[in-house]
Amino acid sequence: MDGGGSGAARVSSRRRSDKPYKGIRMRKWGKWVAEIREPNKRSRIWLGSYSTAVAAARAYDTAVYYLRGPTAKLNFPDQIAAVGGALNDLSAASIRKKAAEVGARVDAAANPQSLKQS
Repeated sequence: MDGGGSGAARVSSRRRSDKPYKGIRMRKWGKWVAEIREPNKRSRIWLGSYSTAVAAARAYDTAVYYLRGPTAKLNFPDQIAAVGGALNDLSAASIRKKAAEVGARVDAAANPQSLKQS
């Protein structure tokens, strides 16, 4: 009887390690992707594909901050930079662009070899 309980614990444990941060997931080939659901809509905003989970999570944090303001639940609350401009009147394209900029910056810092062109 308790075999079912341990199976559920294994599934729960596996999910936590597969998704270390909110708003991201790993593709089969190893890239991390981020997306967020628009408030009061069924649609999602694609935030990009990144080589590290941290970069994808930072892109998600940027987008969720723009969508929900300072009360948003962030992966890295201590690393959100003071963002300029209005928070609630951004389009999906603007949010995508700002999130991609942050994610690319974090990816570049984690992978300095990718910047060198030989």
